[in-house]
Amino acid sequence: MEKIFNNTAAAFALKSDTELDRAYFLFKMIASEPLVRIGTAVTNFALKAHLPVEGLIRATVFDHFCGGTTEEDCLTVVQKMFTKGVSSVLDYSVEAKEDESEFDKALEITLKTITFAKEIAAIPFAVFKPTGFGRFELYEKLGEGKKLNIEEAAEWKRVLNRFEVVCKAAHDNDIALLIDAEESWMQDAADDVVADMMAKYNKNKAIVYNTLQMYRHDRLDYLKKLHKRSQEEGFYIGMKVVRGAYMEKENKRAEEKGYISPICISKAATDLNYDEAIAYMIDHINTMAIFAGTHNEESSYKLIKLMKAAGLEKGDKRVFYGQLYGMSDNISYNLADHGYNVAKYLPFGPVRDVMPYLIRRAEENTSVAGQTSRELNLLAAERKRRKLEN
Repeated sequence: MEKIFNNTAAAFALKSDTELDRAYFLFKMIASEPLVRIGTAVTNFALKAHLPVEGLIRATVFDHFCGGTTEEDCLTVVQKMFTKGVSSVLDYSVEAKEDESEFDKALEITLKTITFAKEIAAIPFAVFKPTGFGRFELYEKLGEGKKLNIEEAAEWKRVLNRFEVVCKAAHDNDIALLIDAEESWMQDAADDVVADMMAKYNKNKAIVYNTLQMYRHDRLDYLKKLHKRSQEEGFYIGMKVVRGAYMEKENKRAEEKGYISPICISKAATDLNYDEAIAYMIDHINTMAIFAGTHNEESSYKLIKLMKAAGLEKGDKRVFYGQLYGMSDNISYNLADHGYNVAKYLPFGPVRDVMPYLIRRAEENTSVAGQTSRELNLLAAERKRRKLEN
């Protein structure tokens, strides 16, 4: 198979020399675990002390990994990426909110992104996190099979109403809706709600998408059980398939509480699990739709092969490749350049409120073997290519 992901000219065509240099500097910083740890601590302190650091954050890490502070703020980036065939998923990346007004605000913003998606071809999906619509502890309690008290039952009813409102809006506007996955100990309750939304709104095609974190060894079985239900009840399955983002937290909690970790025993096992889930969905693509969220080149090549073997067109709308904004441009832009459907997750929100997301991105790049070095090598190759060209 032709190796397409080393074309740095295509990967970084939208980056100016200054932006290329900034990206190289940023990933150099992220490559150092001590620097990330110190930088995280200093940033958290500065924000809590209300020191004037937001301008510095915005000019560096924020602008690299985020589209802006509001939906409107993101539109320049959205349109710019779309000139190269790369779509956007506007992701309101404010985390760790706990009160009803914030949940209502997240609903309002998600509905607004659906409106954006309806009007702008460059935005084919909307997205939200389950804990954007309700308290983590509520999902956890339900997932453990515990009975809610009167106040909690009323609170959960409001959570369900938010899911209903946004899924109906997505259905009525014919916009696909990605629902992110979170920690395993709250996920069962979220899965149940999303499956019910699929059964209701995916009668004609996949509108509502859940997320499978394939570093969990139980997710392929879950997909197969959901497939059986979908066959019995007559609905389509939409799935964003990812490896996962909470591994250290998952393993730590399992060790502390004395249960078997839901995480696969090795990176190789996770990779195999991911690829098997994608293959299973391609085998049943007539009743499924895939958003393959991966920064892994090999998994991306495997999906290309599977699509070809199944006789699918490159632009088949049932298959999207997805990466995070600011990462793996070599995958995103080269796939788009070859005619595949690609969408970047484009986080947005107030600088201060998006910091937990940005910190997780920095930590992920530090901990994932090869991720940062690959980014650095590609950036270095493009800088060298441009110097030789000039």
